[in-house]
Amino acid sequence: MRRIGVFCCWCGSNIGGVIDVPRLAMEALNLPAVAFSTDYKYMCSEPGQELIVRAVAEHRLDGVVVAACSPRIHEATFRQTLERAGLNPYLLVMANVREHCTWVHPDDPERAFAKALALVRGAAAKAARTEPLAAGTLPVTRRALVIGGGIAGIQAALDIADAGFEVLLVEREPTIGGKMVLLDKTFPTLDCSACISTPKMVAVAQHPRIRLFTYAEVVGLKGFLGNFEVTIRQKARSVDHGKCTGCGACWAKCPARVPNEYNLGLDRRKAIYVPFPQAVPNKPVIDRRHCRQFTRGRCGVCQKVCPVGAIDYAEEDREWQERVGAVVVATGFDLFEWAEAYGEYGYGRYPDVITGLQFERLANAAGPTGGKIVRPSDGAVPRTVVFVQCVGSRDEAKGREYCSRVCCMYTAKHAWQVLEKIPEAEVFVFYIDVRTAGKAYEEFYVRARRAGAHYIRGRVARIYPEGNRLRVVGTDTLLGRPVEVPADLVVLATGMVPAAGSGELARILGCGLDKDGFFQEAHPKLRPVEAGTAGIFLAGTCQGPKDIPDTVAQGSAAAAKVVGLLVREEIAYEPTVAMVDQTRCTGCGKCRAVCPFKAIELVTRQVRAGTAVAERVVAEVNPGLCAGCGNCTVACPSGVIDLKGFTNEQLLAEVDALCL
Repeated sequence: MRRIGVFCCWCGSNIGGVIDVPRLAMEALNLPAVAFSTDYKYMCSEPGQELIVRAVAEHRLDGVVVAACSPRIHEATFRQTLERAGLNPYLLVMANVREHCTWVHPDDPERAFAKALALVRGAAAKAARTEPLAAGTLPVTRRALVIGGGIAGIQAALDIADAGFEVLLVEREPTIGGKMVLLDKTFPTLDCSACISTPKMVAVAQHPRIRLFTYAEVVGLKGFLGNFEVTIRQKARSVDHGKCTGCGACWAKCPARVPNEYNLGLDRRKAIYVPFPQAVPNKPVIDRRHCRQFTRGRCGVCQKVCPVGAIDYAEEDREWQERVGAVVVATGFDLFEWAEAYGEYGYGRYPDVITGLQFERLANAAGPTGGKIVRPSDGAVPRTVVFVQCVGSRDEAKGREYCSRVCCMYTAKHAWQVLEKIPEAEVFVFYIDVRTAGKAYEEFYVRARRAGAHYIRGRVARIYPEGNRLRVVGTDTLLGRPVEVPADLVVLATGMVPAAGSGELARILGCGLDKDGFFQEAHPKLRPVEAGTAGIFLAGTCQGPKDIPDTVAQGSAAAAKVVGLLVREEIAYEPTVAMVDQTRCTGCGKCRAVCPFKAIELVTRQVRAGTAVAERVVAEVNPGLCAGCGNCTVACPSGVIDLKGFTNEQLLAEVDALCL
């Protein structure tokens, strides 16, 4: 006969302020197999844990129920408590009477009590059927993969490499640097973006433990925590970087000129190009979509003028298979550019309606105008500049309802730059709210207003041309009246959206995305840099909008998690994984189709059925990949898959007890 102990937590007033916790503990004593029950104000505290340890010894308990808060918060804490008490940690069952009961029924104590007792009754029934489980171990490949070469990926790669581990850094563009290299100044200190990022880019290129793959993508990932096999596809550059010296003769003579994406289409570049002067690597690639040799079958100028014979038109994409122990996703963000969603603003139709990132390039000394702020339409210096906030953010009807976090600050920076470079200019900012939650952010915003930026609370309804200028029509919601501003230049503060290809990469990695398309963290508070798949970590804006300091901090946090994994020669994995009764498995593969973690494979095994042994195709679970989600157990038409720690017997016993 099992001897179960029930420990009821008050959680201060979260539980104790709604239900009678001592009464709950007394009622629990009447449940089958319960040998001991008590309550305590804060069961997760050190005295509360010691109470459990003593009770296990004094009452010879072989199972424990903790009636408290969510197991996502304190299950690990109480499992460690059971270990100290000499019990297997998986003999613990938690009843969530806070989130599932008192928090949702604070105004009905009696019914909340009845529900809490039912939850404890179900947990005790399950605890009476728990079995000891043992964690297995897996070897660790002591190198890491970082996907994305923006500032988050750069920071993560440098931190991991500085800790002594090899890093593969994969960037899909011809150079690392990400969006940060496009910026002019950074708020709130107005220091040069390139002065911050360029030394780190060079450090990556020169680091002996970092292998840099630019113009490349991750196209496959197999394996599990500590033992991933990644497939990296290197796109054909048509330039042999082993021979190329970066002399510039090729792009100087190239006759093709195409819109320059580095300058957001504000000028043109050659078909063979280096994205910007500080690019890493500082060697060109050929844009085959626009190169005349590839589009027309004739030209070859760059090959003729190359002094070292580095041009190779016949080069093809190449693939590498590499083994790594951990993966950091740092794929960054894109900016909201769906012009059709805001057709009333005229972006894409009126050349003097530009995005905030295009403004960055105009203000940048390395940009198309040498840092001079001018109108794209005619090159004239604007005398009235209007900034429109929340384009693609906080707009459920047209864009996305979340806040992009950086737009208020980068608009304040842009307003400051206009007033600094064009002292006679007038600046107007249409805003909903101003959010400045960062160190010295509020002070910077106040400086911009004091410098002369006029803030108008309200949305812009329409922008249309009027002569050689633009008319901005909106509403001042503070004063309750319409506003019209004739403008020479309009800058849209476009919000952050997930980087293109995030969905496909998430599929390859077996990771989840949130409702907005950003990579989903395992827990927003307790595991903010971990993906749902063990061994995969998140850094920077791939996880959600954030500024540069938070991006760098998250890059270092992800690196710390990776280093903590790679320092071990082997790691333990959770034993609460699916198990297949292969003697009854038909090999239909439905479990494999629904597994989000790619943990199930169909294999050929010698299977015994009674006295006969036959070779059959059956399902097999990789415990290193399985996250214990249970999808396979409900999808199996034969009912031959069970989940350790959540077996059919345990769950049915819990349901039966709940229904009493």
